[in-house]
Amino acid sequence: MNPLQQRTAGAGAGTAPAPRARVVIAKPGLDGHDRGAKVIARALRDAGYEVIYTGLHQTPEQIVATVIAEDAPILGLSVLSGAHLTIVEKVIKLLAQQDAGDTRILVGGIIPDADVRALQAMGVHGVFTPGADIGGIVETVHRLSASLDRTLEQAC
Repeated sequence: MNPLQQRTAGAGAGTAPAPRARVVIAKPGLDGHDRGAKVIARALRDAGYEVIYTGLHQTPEQIVATVIAEDAPILGLSVLSGAHLTIVEKVIKLLAQQDAGDTRILVGGIIPDADVRALQAMGVHGVFTPGADIGGIVETVHRLSASLDRTLEQAC
């Protein structure tokens, strides 16, 4: 039994908590620093999400392929290289081409204030810079996940 199964197996009198959304955490480009991405991945896992971490040096095409293959409605991109605008724009374009334009996107990294506004204008659902509260990031994912649940209920 893996740690997540162990934690949820004893989570109540015969009732397991409802599964949470899948989240892909990706490190695009040549940036070789992934400590922050791993910290966020672990925090989300501990909050009950199924987290798929892609590892370092992923291309936008690889990231989108993972989102599609894993049927993940939430994508977190960790970019420290300064290429966040270019990478996010490409990922959003590729998601739209793959009929996955409704994927919720979060971006973390070294991002100037002006670029935060530009990312939000592109459709990014949350931007987190160094020193961001991990609990706030998890809460943002909770909020996005809840909005996904409401969207699915309305579609049924």
